[in-house]
Amino acid sequence: MNTLDRGPSLTDQAAQQIRSRIVRGEFQLGEPLSEIALASELGVSKTPVREALMVLKRQGLIEVHPQRGSFVFDMDANQVRKLSELREVLELAAMRMALATDRQALTRQWADIVKEMREALDADDAECYRTLDGGFHMVLFELADNAYLLEAYELIAFRVQALRNRLSLAPSLNASSFEDHVRLAELVAGSDDDAAIELMGRHIASTREHYLAAAKARDAEGAAAAAKGRRRATRR
Repeated sequence: MNTLDRGPSLTDQAAQQIRSRIVRGEFQLGEPLSEIALASELGVSKTPVREALMVLKRQGLIEVHPQRGSFVFDMDANQVRKLSELREVLELAAMRMALATDRQALTRQWADIVKEMREALDADDAECYRTLDGGFHMVLFELADNAYLLEAYELIAFRVQALRNRLSLAPSLNASSFEDHVRLAELVAGSDDDAAIELMGRHIASTREHYLAAAKARDAEGAAAAAKGRRRATRR
């Protein structure tokens, strides 16, 4: 992690650095975060780090437990399902608005992103691909011309990207995801709105199922580890 430059908003700089590490997966879900350690790494006092953690809490990336400290957010399979349901509602609404507001800009920006996604896949740069994937979907909210809708999505956007970086690691998932993105861009360029919206719904549903499968496997591993620990404690 790079030491922060002294500037007018150390809190914003600290939040950006910590957020980036959470989203990229450098911090694990549920991992405790030490204000002292973070302050030392960033080269600042604990105050901007503490304030940054509060910012990230409002963005859903940090959970603060009294008497215990701050932790990277964690989600079980049920919470992943509910988050995905909200994402679908917001994203399909944003897509309809973006198509009505500025189809040309959506067509142009999606075409550019799809080109970059192809280059990332060819370079076997999965992290770059997933970042572009998030950008592909964010464009809908930027072009929908509805600040309230964008604000609603921003409440979950970082968590969605964090899950994307943890639960979509198989190369085959990126390949199938890319096919959907290519087709979505083609349908929008061809003004086939109904087919594009239908495909987006299927795309999000498919993503949800992959996330749920990964989350359920993770939950099962955690339950098995906890049971093993209880058995050891009982034998003592």
